[in-house]
Amino acid sequence: MNKLLGTAAFAAAMFATSNASAFECKRSEASFDKPDGFPERALTMIVPYGPAGGSGQVAAAMAEAVTELTGIPINRDHKPGGSGTVGMTAYMAAPADGYNVLEHIDDASSAHALDSSLPNPAEDLIPLVISQVTFSQVYIRSNETRFTDWPSFVEWVKAQDGKATIANVSKEGSMERVTMGFITDAADMKIQQISFDKGAPRYGALLGGQVDALFEQPGDVRNFLDAGQFKPILTIFDERPEAFADTMTHREAGMDFEPLLRFRGFYVHADAPADRVEWLQWAFQRGYCEDSYQAYNESKFMTVIDSYRDTDGAKDLITRSVAQYRDVYKAMGLEVK
Repeated sequence: MNKLLGTAAFAAAMFATSNASAFECKRSEASFDKPDGFPERALTMIVPYGPAGGSGQVAAAMAEAVTELTGIPINRDHKPGGSGTVGMTAYMAAPADGYNVLEHIDDASSAHALDSSLPNPAEDLIPLVISQVTFSQVYIRSNETRFTDWPSFVEWVKAQDGKATIANVSKEGSMERVTMGFITDAADMKIQQISFDKGAPRYGALLGGQVDALFEQPGDVRNFLDAGQFKPILTIFDERPEAFADTMTHREAGMDFEPLLRFRGFYVHADAPADRVEWLQWAFQRGYCEDSYQAYNESKFMTVIDSYRDTDGAKDLITRSVAQYRDVYKAMGLEVK
């Protein structure tokens, strides 16, 4: 595992160096000439996950912002399944005319890293904007009595002889699964990862007591945090964010790996007409600046890390992440195609 942790450290360093320079929304760019009248009708946004999770929420927020800016409606088409592969397959089969855009997360990069025959988000797609970059946490129910913090949770898990459970995404090799591998190895504990492809059942499993803990990003469970139903006991980040000043970080728990981060963004097919791509880049990058989207990101703890990447910054982030995950997978002994 030392080799794997070393690879993770390299990965985090690459995430850091790929950060775009400080981005300031340019209010002067509030208009952009439509190319030959495009778009003349509503856009379709394919979302490879359900509406309740982080992808569904960011898709709704960005669609609202772009519509506010341009007056063009955006119909969201949720196609969950296969940890994003169902939606990606549907999108790649849709007309590359600029009327179809895609929301996706870092799973698209890690999937290509494991199997190069799958679409490369930096080459087969054109990133319009990366609008969220965030960290992960481990959560328990706030009324939990068997354990109350990370040290007592680890002690309890070790006493369960492998029967303790944590809700997580279903895709092997995802950021969440890789990170949980780092955690269980570093803490020398065994825990069953219960797979859920959609956010709502994953959160409901913790709320209803079907699992003992949950691995997720804070913005995705903001409602449960505000309602006092969930409580973070571990932050996978190098320092305590102000919003979670009372929660231990993995570093403080004695874990010597660098955190892998979640990123979400919006894409268009690489074969779409160039003038339409240029308009979409303006619309989505400027949409990031809309007050409604800025308020949304603030509400989802998406201001702790620089969340903005333009097309060039996104391509750099994706290309580096593909290389990072390939190194991680090889170190894990997975077959990299």
